Amino acid sequence: MGKFVLLNARLFAPGADLTGASNKIELTSEIEDKDTTNYYSQGWKEIIGGLGSAEISAEGQWEAGDPSKVDDASWSTLGGVGPYTVCPDTSTVGALAYLTAALRADYKIGDAVGEVAPWTGTAKSSWPLVRGQIAHPPGTARTATGTGTILNLGTIPAGKRLYAALHVLSASGTTPSITARVETGDATLSVPTTRLTFAAATAPGGQVLRTDGTAITDAYARVAWTVTGTTPSFMFAVSLGIR
Repeated sequence: MGKFVLLNARLFAPGADLTGASNKIELTSEIEDKDTTNYYSQGWKEIIGGLGSAEISAEGQWEAGDPSKVDDASWSTLGGVGPYTVCPDTSTVGALAYLTAALRADYKIGDAVGEVAPWTGTAKSSWPLVRGQIAHPPGTARTATGTGTILNLGTIPAGKRLYAALHVLSASGTTPSITARVETGDATLSVPTTRLTFAAATAPGGQVLRTDGTAITDAYARVAWTVTGTTPSFMFAVSLGIR
């Protein structure tokens, strides 16, 4: 990805797509610098890395009256920890994505008379910030059991983890249910291994999972899902990454 103008940044926060209500999205990450200077430092400071943190801040136009709107979504998650996915460009399969589990820390609305009603909000990381890819796009409805596109994420060495964020954006039908999982394997995933399984979802919401740090030699991964119910239909997004 070369230089580009921000025109279609995406923000998924847990079960809501806030892209259409956002006109500014910022993602920051940092590692604390800890001073270890001593008499052998030869007159120069010595620094080591301490705790890491990340923050997602966004702002835009206020809307309310539906779980997909920013006001409803912000109030329902304020003070809670959930999955957040940010894409600097698009959210097509394979697109660059940053994901984490974060605390919805603050939410602000209102401005002067005559202004478009604004909102601002911040989510602060509770898990590491992970650089990954979109494994399932938000704009594709799923009405039956299936599998997604195979991605080459690379192998996972011991001590690293596979992270996955699921954002169920809409659910319709009679007793609809979707159970998503992350599978790994060879380039064809002819004999897939299930690495992560999300809890069954029946309504909009978000979940985030990670493996236990055991090495995974499979380089390829995909999301798969089981859908049940009468005339079910789900819109959802999934991001995957390794850290």
